[in-house]
Amino acid sequence: MARILVTYYSRTGNTEEMAKHVAEGVEAAGVECEVKPVTDVEPGSLIGYDGFVIGSPVYYGMPAAEIFSLFDESVILHGRLAGRAIGAFSSSGNVGGGNETTCMAILQMGLVHGMVAVGTAQGDHYGPVSVKSPDDRARTQCVAQGKRVAELVLKIRG
Repeated sequence: MARILVTYYSRTGNTEEMAKHVAEGVEAAGVECEVKPVTDVEPGSLIGYDGFVIGSPVYYGMPAAEIFSLFDESVILHGRLAGRAIGAFSSSGNVGGGNETTCMAILQMGLVHGMVAVGTAQGDHYGPVSVKSPDDRARTQCVAQGKRVAELVLKIRG
């Protein structure tokens, strides 16, 4: 069965809440989903997943150091994660607080692994974003993102 890891870093609980909504979408598409804080993810375990949706609050327009750390340590798998799906989501304290640049940074790190990035022509193009606590719009975008990543995983797996 296809498996997706939804991992995140969250200090206030906003990004964690978004992760749970992303997981709803993954599971609604019929794909097994595991939700974990990034600090509980061992880089070597990434090989056991078909796709990833990674979320972070915005710090200086970029993901949290804990997200960068996972990617830094995942160098042990370089080339072995190619062809897997990756999506991103982020939360910030302000409109224009760096949500899109944070999502793009996560997707860029996945692209270096050869992953296939998931975006959308509708809504939040680079991944769901929230300003402070996720509102109804952000929740809807998170569920949709989870479904899109799951559907891509199923297509890739054939």
